Amino acid sequence: MAEVIVVGAGPTGLMLAGELRLRGVEVVIVERDDEPTPFVRALGIHVRSIEIMDMRGLLDEFLAQGTKYPLHGFFAGIAKPTPDTLDTTHGYVLGIPQPRIDRILADHAVAAGAELRRGVRVVGVDSGAQRVTAELSDGTTLSAQYLIGCDGGRSTVRKLLDVGFPGEASTSDTLIAEIEVTMPDAELTARVAEIRATQKRFGIGPSGTGAYRLVVPAADVVDERSAPTLDEIKERLIAVAGTDFGVHSPRWTSRFGDATRLADSYRQGRILLAGDAAHIHPPMGGQGLNLGVQDAFNLGWKVAAAVHGWAPDDLLDTYQAERRPVAAAVLDNTRAQAELMSTEPGPQALRRLISDLMDFDEVTRFLIEKITGISVRYDFGSDDDLVGRRLRDVEVAGRRLFERLRSGQGLLLDAGRLSIDGWDDRVDAVVTPASGTAMLVRPDGHVAWVGDDQPGLRAALRRWFGAPRVMAQVP
Repeated sequence: MAEVIVVGAGPTGLMLAGELRLRGVEVVIVERDDEPTPFVRALGIHVRSIEIMDMRGLLDEFLAQGTKYPLHGFFAGIAKPTPDTLDTTHGYVLGIPQPRIDRILADHAVAAGAELRRGVRVVGVDSGAQRVTAELSDGTTLSAQYLIGCDGGRSTVRKLLDVGFPGEASTSDTLIAEIEVTMPDAELTARVAEIRATQKRFGIGPSGTGAYRLVVPAADVVDERSAPTLDEIKERLIAVAGTDFGVHSPRWTSRFGDATRLADSYRQGRILLAGDAAHIHPPMGGQGLNLGVQDAFNLGWKVAAAVHGWAPDDLLDTYQAERRPVAAAVLDNTRAQAELMSTEPGPQALRRLISDLMDFDEVTRFLIEKITGISVRYDFGSDDDLVGRRLRDVEVAGRRLFERLRSGQGLLLDAGRLSIDGWDDRVDAVVTPASGTAMLVRPDGHVAWVGDDQPGLRAALRRWFGAPRVMAQVP
């Protein structure tokens, strides 16, 4: 019997299913599409997502199927050199087409024991005090303790819950395709560079699948997201670039808008939202897939704690408290980037100013860390600047920190003076070289507490890992 239903087999849902299975939770993933999507909606993953894959032992496979690219400044497409002070051991962007990302995460989740049902949609949900029942399009039902909607920007789960999704409607559409091109590479590269000098919403380049990925501004905004025809794509290429590049034989075509919306609530009782079901924004900076994966990484251990019965009463509420402000910040930076990519004189003047400011390493570093997710600090109510932040990978008592976090447990780093008795089924203790300060790290790699006293540690353990296990009495 399922303990959690995950709706949607995109990167968010698949990552979440893997996180739940790591902790022994029975998971069913419900996906409406019969087959994995061939669309290359995203082209890679950023630093924080790379770190997450490392923490789950998946990075070697991602590296084998991807390509490392320098992590230079790229806010609104403004290229600047990489600062030397980035707080990570993974200072690169990993280029890897989304279908490969989906496949790796799906294989991981299924190998871990998740059940993946394709070709079936959720058409109704009913949440009670103890269970959630999902009505499926094939006439069957599923019941579980929790249901998480990871079903995209047009989320059925969100609509069934009648959760508000305020924001701005799309003001400009973009056509996208994976397509064959006859123009010679050298000529194509030169022509694309010439057009992109002023038109940042345009591009053609290898997709990593043997074809080319093309993006070009559409003529109009349409309500229905119908796939553009080859003729429409050619017309827009000629209008924007003066040539159609000899495009032919599209493998797929699509269109997307620049709508920006954020769900009013990420949770209603036993039903939660993650990924694009909770937030949508323009694709500037390539943040969407990464934001969803990071939602799943934050949520998975908390839902598992609730299923296993040790979660503090408010643990699931911390998901919205932590992740919704992060999404709001992403929406704001994509709004800003969209303005800077306008061809109008005012935004172009502002773009030149931002470009000048990015000549300062600290400005470029600030923007890179914002887009890549490594500057995120959750508000845990502490004055210590380290509390709430994620830790970079460092060596801890002879092993890498990220390797120690692969168990999915919390982690106490201490010189051996403090005790986790009663929580050792949820937290691992590592004796580090003598230090006056201990550190409690959550399963998602964020610092939960810093201190040197047992009462302070016990309070932090209770807050994040629930009541201590009842110890058997020795007669």
